[in-house]
Amino acid sequence: MVVFALCVFWGFLFSTPGQCSVCPPGCECFEVTQTLECVSSDLHLVPQDIPGYVRTAIITGNNIHQIGPNSFAQQENVTNLVLNNNRITEMASHTFSALTNLGFLDLSANQLALIHPEALYIPGSPLQELNLSHSLFNFTVLTDLTTALRWGGLGGLLHLDLSGNHLALLPPGMFSYIPNLQHLHLSNNSLVTVYSGTFSGMNGLKVLDLRQNAFRTIGADALQELEKLGSIKVLLGNNPYSCSCEIQSFIEWLNKTRAQVDVDAVRCLSPVGLMKTKLRTLTVQAIGCVSQAPSEVNKLTLQTSYVFLGLVLGFVGMVFLFVLYLNRKDMKKWVMDTRDACRDVLEGYHYRYEIDSDPRLANITVDAKRERGNFGITLSQQLPNDTCIIKTPTDTSIKMVTNPPPGNP
Repeated sequence: MVVFALCVFWGFLFSTPGQCSVCPPGCECFEVTQTLECVSSDLHLVPQDIPGYVRTAIITGNNIHQIGPNSFAQQENVTNLVLNNNRITEMASHTFSALTNLGFLDLSANQLALIHPEALYIPGSPLQELNLSHSLFNFTVLTDLTTALRWGGLGGLLHLDLSGNHLALLPPGMFSYIPNLQHLHLSNNSLVTVYSGTFSGMNGLKVLDLRQNAFRTIGADALQELEKLGSIKVLLGNNPYSCSCEIQSFIEWLNKTRAQVDVDAVRCLSPVGLMKTKLRTLTVQAIGCVSQAPSEVNKLTLQTSYVFLGLVLGFVGMVFLFVLYLNRKDMKKWVMDTRDACRDVLEGYHYRYEIDSDPRLANITVDAKRERGNFGITLSQQLPNDTCIIKTPTDTSIKMVTNPPPGNP
């Protein structure tokens, strides 16, 4: 009994591992600090039967590929659990349900390829900080994570770290089921834009870290989302911003927003002439974007319309001329025929006009008609009965018609 008391005393005094306590193989236990350490021990399963005084379990650098409900069945007293760099690929449903006092969970630097919908569920929602940095195997796991955040019952979560996961997009409403979240770390990913509704329902957010992503500009939807968050701390530095005309709205937002932005770290990466220049200090002339008055814009639009109309008419004219060129022989023949027909008509009208305009020609014409009529009457009186007179349109010819002798056919 005395020996046991001495062991306890020396354990509290020097915090020597493994003394007077049962520690799992490959691990070290510190009763004074209430800590379990299983570091680089090539463990394939989570150690069981850990001392009851352990509040912080650090299990790192092992080969634990899968964790489930049985992995932490007897560790209900643990409040801080570190499982980073264990090559974990799968988290089964209700993996941490037995850890009813768990407040901090570190799953960073793993290779999660499968996350079950209720893998993060803990009765009572005690979890306050979750570290998943550098832990997602590929971008397809993002769907599993979104579902796990929805069904995990993480109403008490305050800190969430998703940095270093090569995320290219964030689904709208991904964080709406974590209403009390205060710190969201999304740095060192591949985000190029933020969609409308991405941060909906996050009324308690205080810090949003978007550093070291792939933002070339912050679009209108992203600016609206950031403005809805109010006067929070937004970290936007170390992104490859392209300082062109498209970034003008972002510059205006930087100068009037209520958010606390790290404006000194928000600098241009391109073009070369503006490299490392603070966006907040840029003017529209510096980025080559001069705003125009509405009247000037309308004039420019009208001029553009006229130019387009001229091009269309020119094209139609070219097509018409090309068709004429292909049918030039037929067109020439048609023109010549039309010209001859018109000339004949005009000559006829001209001849009639000359006759009608000279009275002398009119009398001569009438006398000539009368004489021809009298000549016809006189001639008809002098000709025998068996003679007929035939008139033609051009002249009058007289033909002798003799009756054949009777009896001849």
